[in-house]
Amino acid sequence: MATPADQRLLELLEKWLSSLELHAKYSSLDDDSYSRIQPWPEHQRPSRWIIDLAKQKALALQAQVQERIKTGDAKFSDSLELMTFLANLVGSEHIERYIPLADADNERSLSSQAEGRQTPDGQPPAPPSVSATATREMPKFVVEKQRTAAPAATANVARTERKAAEVKAAAKVAVKLPAKPAASGKAAKPAAASTAKGAAAPAANHTAASAASPGAARSGSTYDKSGPSEAAREQVIADATRLVQWGRKWYELAELIASMADRPHLTDVRRILKDNKAVIDKKAGRG
Repeated sequence: MATPADQRLLELLEKWLSSLELHAKYSSLDDDSYSRIQPWPEHQRPSRWIIDLAKQKALALQAQVQERIKTGDAKFSDSLELMTFLANLVGSEHIERYIPLADADNERSLSSQAEGRQTPDGQPPAPPSVSATATREMPKFVVEKQRTAAPAATANVARTERKAAEVKAAAKVAVKLPAKPAASGKAAKPAAASTAKGAAAPAANHTAASAASPGAARSGSTYDKSGPSEAAREQVIADATRLVQWGRKWYELAELIASMADRPHLTDVRRILKDNKAVIDKKAGRG
């Protein structure tokens, strides 16, 4: 028999699923229509794959709750309610990337709003006052642009561009360095050439060192020859699983994780990802 906690949780899941159905319908709207269809709080407009993923997880949780009710587990829903309370009270951080609750009763008619924009005397209506809860035009989902442009930003391209910039900067420094007075115009030209070579040599050495350890400047961790701890390995696997579920490509994972705080060195991250690819794919639902 369902407990009061079971009933509350099932009602909440039904409300979430109804909201996600509305979001799936709104995904075909343009940004202006989306911002006016509901009295939204401020947030980033969710993309369709995020909505589908949330619906998949909500259905899975609903099935688990119903299965626990059949087995007579009276503590499962209580535990989930406690976890939700603590996550909101202690663990949550300020984020804008979430799916706000959509209610069919609050849905606005876009066609009637478009017709009612003109006042009876023919003058345009006064702009509405803006408050903390007012509907605002949602920004475009910036992660989509980054995901589209990501394949072109390979390590080889980055190293080539960095090398060209450093050599160009070294040449400018060499031109600005004052040359020693020479006895004649012929002696001044070899001196200027040697000065340019001397300035370009350190830049070339620095470029070679940067190319030998790509991503080291972005990663704040120091390489440990003894290897990462077991806790660090689990953290990298958890990070990779989450990023894969968010739609990140496999070749992006190493540098993204290494750039996070308190993560192993880039070399260790790559080794962990290589050794645990099957585990990560399975956890992310791709196996």
